[in-house]
Amino acid sequence: MRLVHLLRAVTVEFDLLGAEFAARNGLHPTDVRALIHLLDAARTDTRATPGWLGEQLRLNSAGTTALVDRLERLGLVRRNRDTADRRRVLLEVQEKATELGWSFFGPVIGGVVAAAEGFEAEEVETVRRFLTAVLDSTEGAGL
Repeated sequence: MRLVHLLRAVTVEFDLLGAEFAARNGLHPTDVRALIHLLDAARTDTRATPGWLGEQLRLNSAGTTALVDRLERLGLVRRNRDTADRRRVLLEVQEKATELGWSFFGPVIGGVVAAAEGFEAEEVETVRRFLTAVLDSTEGAGL
């Protein structure tokens, strides 16, 4: 149970950081989660459509549209027509959002990277495998 409690503590701290970031930048916590999903999609070359984003956030179509409209008004996200299928709209995180995120979360990320550097590569791989298994076990749990 100690691992469960440590994971919960880390989750609470990251949640508090996300809430602080949202408050400082006039965002809703769901806006922050949306930006994280969109950044992850860009990193993995996932085509992020409004429908895809709504699924990730468990939002209906109207809620997703309002969210994307808000992020677009703030200059954090842009809608682009898919060049392969002009009927489809793709979402792209703007540089402003990335810069905003790095200015706030950069020191946190630096701290995590520094902490990982204190471990052997095999230990870090074990932690990665463990966290991946935990994530896999929680996805869709109770929903």
